[in-house]
Order: sequence, then structure tokens, then C-alpha cells
Amino acid sequence: MWRSIEAFKDPEGLLTIVLEHPGNPDTRFILKQHAIIVPDDTPASPVIKQVTAPVETQPTAQPSAPPAGLSDAEFLFPSDLEVTNVKVGKVLLVGSCLTALYHEQLQTRHPETTFDYIPYNFVSVLPEAPPSPVSDYDFQYLQIPLRSVLSDRVIWGFRFNEEGFTKTILQDAYSIIDAMLSSAMIYNERHGLLTFVSNFIVPQMSTASSMYERGSNNDLATIVQRLNDYLNEKVAGYKNAYLLNVDAVASTIGKRYILDDLVYFYSHGAVTYQDWDDFGSIARNEPIPPLETVYPVKKDAFLDAIFRQMVTAYRTTKQVDQVKAVVFDLDNTLWRGQIAEHYRPEAQPWPRTDGWPLGIWEAIHYLRARGILVAICSKNDYDYVKNRWDDVIEPKLISLDDFSSVKINWIPKAQNISEICKEFNIKPKSVVFVDDNPVERAAVASALPDVRVIGGNPYLTRRILLWSAETQIARMTEESGKREEMIRGQIEREETRSTMDRSEFLASLHCEVSFINITSTDQPEFGRALELTNKTNQFNTNGQRWSFENIADFLKVGGKILAFKVKDKFTEYGLVGVLYLKGTEITQYVMSCRVLGMEVEEFVVAEAVKLLRSAHTGETDITATIKETPDNTPCREVYLRAGFREIAPQDGVRQFILDGDEVPMLPLHIKKA
Repeated sequence: MWRSIEAFKDPEGLLTIVLEHPGNPDTRFILKQHAIIVPDDTPASPVIKQVTAPVETQPTAQPSAPPAGLSDAEFLFPSDLEVTNVKVGKVLLVGSCLTALYHEQLQTRHPETTFDYIPYNFVSVLPEAPPSPVSDYDFQYLQIPLRSVLSDRVIWGFRFNEEGFTKTILQDAYSIIDAMLSSAMIYNERHGLLTFVSNFIVPQMSTASSMYERGSNNDLATIVQRLNDYLNEKVAGYKNAYLLNVDAVASTIGKRYILDDLVYFYSHGAVTYQDWDDFGSIARNEPIPPLETVYPVKKDAFLDAIFRQMVTAYRTTKQVDQVKAVVFDLDNTLWRGQIAEHYRPEAQPWPRTDGWPLGIWEAIHYLRARGILVAICSKNDYDYVKNRWDDVIEPKLISLDDFSSVKINWIPKAQNISEICKEFNIKPKSVVFVDDNPVERAAVASALPDVRVIGGNPYLTRRILLWSAETQIARMTEESGKREEMIRGQIEREETRSTMDRSEFLASLHCEVSFINITSTDQPEFGRALELTNKTNQFNTNGQRWSFENIADFLKVGGKILAFKVKDKFTEYGLVGVLYLKGTEITQYVMSCRVLGMEVEEFVVAEAVKLLRSAHTGETDITATIKETPDNTPCREVYLRAGFREIAPQDGVRQFILDGDEVPMLPLHIKKA
């Protein structure tokens, strides 16, 4: 045991004790009383200083203001067990408008990391290769848009009262998830790219039409939760791919501060923001106030937590600083107080066991389920502890037999932990030691510097042990016992599930495209066509913006505008695309990403070719161009997929041609309305 060789009060009246190491008298520690104990990010414990020279009294620092507490990102994804700093160099983001927000914000907030972005809506076909070589990316982050999965049918809430509507929604949603995931995982399947898949944020309130039906199959919140469960099972069937629970992040921070279903429709599932299209631009009797005057927004906290979630998941999959064993002290660590002092048979009442002790007991079992070994290292009398165990542990949720190694003796703890490492055949760097005593933690850290020590604040211990990336495992193994068998059963069920492949799914859509030739700015469709052209960045072959006058002049000199609407068995999408045609050339092609991936884009090119050739006799070559912009990745291969061939570029603009004796590809599952 450590020996006290001197005790005194400093000028401010605070107790100071000098302790001497029993095995090395030259090693001493100062135990100094705190002036004020306040909640902190770190355990509230006495200040410890290692000294090898004569002890001198140090003035006590003035108490500081109480800290603000843990950030949401640190709370959710603790860094306490991190040793190695891992730099994430490049990330590929694939997803809808929520991912676009990630791309915009994260590249500013984390300049040390490069973020590439590929927009993804509906069953899009990703480019044959991402913006950078696949090998350059640390991982891919995929976010499937909830709106594409549910379709806009759910906006008509009264339809949930229809017989069989919910069943149809779920069946279709499962099929869409299958198809979208299959399309979006090509880099994972072809190149083994580590992939994290975001789940859906569940609406924060029930949407059921009555109190009786809340939580039932007619409640959209329940449906989205089921989709999350299904998505989790599907992702588990892929190699080197893992689901990230974004819904849990939003819930912990508070969906009221994040989710846009306060203003927008339920299935949008994105981050709320001030509606800049309306704010101050349109006169109102009562101006719209800033959103945060009624709904405070925690966008920054959410974005920090999302990135932290990515990084911690990456650390787990790479097994950085992985914990293989956790060693627990007993007194004031596994229970309140000291077993020999506070649990005497003749003295009652004993300390309570509810609260954090019960939380630690449960945490131990969950660590075991992950294949992490647990052990006891305590300075106590073994026989006394063994005989009194069932008295102290109440309810009897944990036993000495649950620990793979038990070291209850008076030997220095560092020595016991070294012996445990030998028994487990692991190195000290794989061990976490949990002890309430700061002197014991310091002694172990001094003798075994690679061992990570925690335990000063019992309110932090459980969260650190269960939520840290270093105590997670990427995949269940045989060592995980029953949990591994459960996962294997889920995977087996997944393999036997009947799903549609991409061609079957597309055929089931019953997709129809109707065309509108815009020949005048007076046509009712003109306003929507202009709006779509000037707002679309992703599927826009040159990024050109048009004014009313520009289009009027374009039509006067023989230009043609081919607009189109799309509908399928799910919904009518409205006017979603515009092609600008002149002579024998497609000069610009703009389409909403809402219908991307249905092969509508190729079907429409065929119609445009037909329209251009109708104005000429004989075989006519049709040309098209693409000017690559930072955002238009989705449309860069559209002409190649439609049957064009690429020729030499001119002034940095890609050139394509469909020879006069060639016909464009025409998807057979789409009909012209």
C-alpha cells in the first residue's frame, strides 16, 4: 500500500498529503484537496503530481467557471480511449440533398479531409468510376433518400385509411431499398471500398390518424422504423459495409433542433433551415420572422456529430486502439463504498446498488458479448469478497464466474494486471483499467504506460466503455457466441429472401413519359422549364443559366425546347426535364434527379434524336456536348449510355455523335404517353 509520510494544510486551508511508493521511496505523489468540486468533462478527482525532489507547497489555483459540458459529438462518440490519431484523407459522399449539405459543410469544417460528392436519387446508376481513383478513398458514405423509398404517395395522409395501403407502401419500399442499395454499392462490390450506409431519420411525432393507431402499421413513424430495420439487415449482407445510426444521433441531440418535418413534409427527412425562397423576398401582411425565433436549430452540432460518427466507425473497422480486455477494481468501482467497511452485517442500511453500479454490471455483460474479456483486480481479501459477494451484489445480476480472471489480493495492481495480460495473451495496450482511486490509476499508468486508465467519475464509465469506438467490433465472430449466431441467422434469412433484380424492378414501375414541345414563352409549361433549368446543378450537361430574354431569342432563331413529364405506379412527378435542341445538336440537357436511374434519361434522348431527325431527310448525324462542372457527375455518361460515341473534345468540352445510320438505345420498360 502507498505510505503517507507527511500531511499538512496549505495557506488556503486545503489538506495536502504526501504519499511514498512502497517499492521505490524516491517516487512520491502529492494528494491535494480540491477547493470546489464541479461537474466536468473529466473525472472529478484530487490533483496528482509525481515528484522525485523535496516537496514544496504549491498555491492553489482559483476555481474556474463551471464548464459547459460535453459536446454532442463527444458525448455520443467518446474519445477517452483513443491513443492513435487517425487522419481521414479522402471521403466519397453519395446521396441526396442531405448529403449535399454534408458535402457543403464538412469540406469547410474539416479542411484536412477531401470530400467528393456524387448525387444519388431513386435508382440512379453511379458513374463507372468515382471522381478520384477508388483506392484514394478511406471510405464511402451512402445516404439513401427516404422520399425516393416511400414515394410521394405518403403525402396524401388520408390514404393510410385505405385497406392494404400500408402493406403496399412497405412492399414497394423494400423493393426500392433493394434496388437502390444494389446500384449504390458497385464500388464496394467491385473494389471492396469500405462503405458506411446512413439509415433514415424517423419522424419525431406519430402521423397516425387516431390515438388508437399510434405505433401501428398506419403510422409513418412506425413504417420508417421498419425500413431502418430492413436496411440494417440488407447492409449486413454486404462485405466491408456497415450501417450508421443517424436516427440515434438526431434523437440524442434532439430532433426538434434538427429535423425539417416541423416545416417540410414527413418523408423529406433532412435538416431544417430558413426557407430562403420566402424569407423577405415576398411581401406579406405579417413578415416571416427568422426560423430560430421559434425553432432553435442545432445544425452545427448535428454536422459535428455526423462527421465524428464517420470517424469513429472508421476507427472501429480498422481496429485502431482496439480494447481486448477491461479490468475492474471492486470498491467504489463495481459498487458504492468499501465491502469491508460499508457492508458490515451488523450495520444497516448498506449503500444503494441502483444507478451507476447496476449500469456497470450490465455494461460488463455487453462487453463480454462483444468478445471483450473482463477481469477483476482489487486490493481486498479474496475469501471475504467471495463469501460476501451475494450480499453486496443485489439483485444478483453478476457473479465472480462472469470474469475470466480474478485477482483479489494485496499485490500491487500493476503486477496483477501484468499477470492478467499473460493469461489472456494480450499486450497492455489492449487493456483498460477501471479504478476509482487516482493513486492506483497513476501507479498502473506509471508501471504499464500502455494501459488506459479510467474510473474517477462513475457517471462517465459506462458510456466510455460501451460507446467508444475502441470497444466496438466491426463484425461478429465465433468468439462473440450467441450474438454471432443471431447475426448469421439474419444473414441466412436475407439470402433466402425473394428480391427483384434491377431489370425486374424497372419493368414493374410501369413508367410513362409524356413530351411537351415548348415553342413560345407564353406556354404554361415555360415557367417550370425555366425554373428547372436555372436550379438544376446535378443533371445539367453544361450548367448554363437562361434568362427569359435568352430563351425567347433561342426560340426565334430556330431553337427547340423539349420538356417532359414522368409518372409511374407510385406517383406523377410532373415536369422533370428539359432539352435544348438546335439544328442537329442537343445543346443542353437538364433533368431532376428525382427520376434519375429509371433510364428515363436515355429514353428522352431517343425522343430528342427522333425530333431532330424529323426536320431533315436521309440519314442525319446527331451531336451533343457535355461541359463538366463540379456538380454534374450524374449526367456525364448519359450520351454514351444512349448509344452515342465520344470524339475529340473541343476547348475542354466533351463531344459526342450518333451516326446517321445508328439508332439510340430505347429502354423497353418505358412507354411514351
